[in-house]
Amino acid sequence: MRRVNAASRLIRTCLAVAACAVAVGALVCVGEARRGTGRQQNTVSSNTGNLEVLQLRPNFSMIAGAGANIAVQIGDDGVVVVDAGSAVKGEAVVAAIKGITARPIRYVIDTSADPDHVGGNEAIAKAGQTLFMVAPDAFRGASVLSFETVLTRMGAPTGERSPFPAAAWPTELFHQPRKYLYLNGEGIEVLHQPAAHTDGDVVVFFRRSDVIVAGDVLDTTRFPKIDVARGGTIQGEIAALNRLVDTAIPSVPIVSREEGTLVIPGHGRVCDQLDVAEYRDMVTIIRDRIRDLIKAGLTLDQIKATSPTRGYTRRYGSDTAPWSTNDFVEAVYQSLVREKS
Repeated sequence: MRRVNAASRLIRTCLAVAACAVAVGALVCVGEARRGTGRQQNTVSSNTGNLEVLQLRPNFSMIAGAGANIAVQIGDDGVVVVDAGSAVKGEAVVAAIKGITARPIRYVIDTSADPDHVGGNEAIAKAGQTLFMVAPDAFRGASVLSFETVLTRMGAPTGERSPFPAAAWPTELFHQPRKYLYLNGEGIEVLHQPAAHTDGDVVVFFRRSDVIVAGDVLDTTRFPKIDVARGGTIQGEIAALNRLVDTAIPSVPIVSREEGTLVIPGHGRVCDQLDVAEYRDMVTIIRDRIRDLIKAGLTLDQIKATSPTRGYTRRYGSDTAPWSTNDFVEAVYQSLVREKS
């Protein structure tokens, strides 16, 4: 009898293990299917090189490979584009957008005045069509929206030549902390981030799609570029990252799902709230290290010698231009010294 009971228990255990394996396999398949339908990826070829088009939502895609990451929202009102890539990739970006949808481009929103964000403004705007009634001989392309200092950066002082053609300049400006639109069935918030990467940064929050476009406030490929000469500061950078963390929502309480707010960085992979929080913590730790060394009376060269980015240099650092680890440390140092004075 004991032998029979033992054998019975062994059989039941084996069946339970097999059932669990089948269940886990089914869950994995479901998860893979969910990821596949949520983020389909296609490659679009053009005469200026290959661009990657990543579908994030049924109405929302990201284009990579044109300079800065480009966001594309689609709906009944047309297409809203955030950032335009570099000038040399402008026509390729237009072709990529037309490969996604035949709807007209209505808006281009610039997150900063960097050439890899605004260079394609002219090509994309010319390919679009404004929502507003205009005179027959007036410019009829898509509107280009930015914070007011972006136009200042893209223009040129009297007697100098602008690095951008006038057709690439913003056509709609705002100066308040928050500009909002309602297009394609959702609210779109354009939120100014003062003195972060530059003094003209914005992040764009698509409320129904639950996607935030962060621009160069967030760059997963390197330490954040704090352009002190154009009004960037380490405190403003951290404040902007905190704004992203506060706005985004992670997939809780069901953490096993690949859901929650998606955050598109200026460069690099798509993030969630936890990714942004980790990046924010990294920047804050390095800020604190450099600030403590300044208080101790160390010079910039002495601070660099202590490797204040240790623990993060391999992941985000670089020894070469255009934005090296030393450049980042120097920008943080200059920003803190100016704040102190």
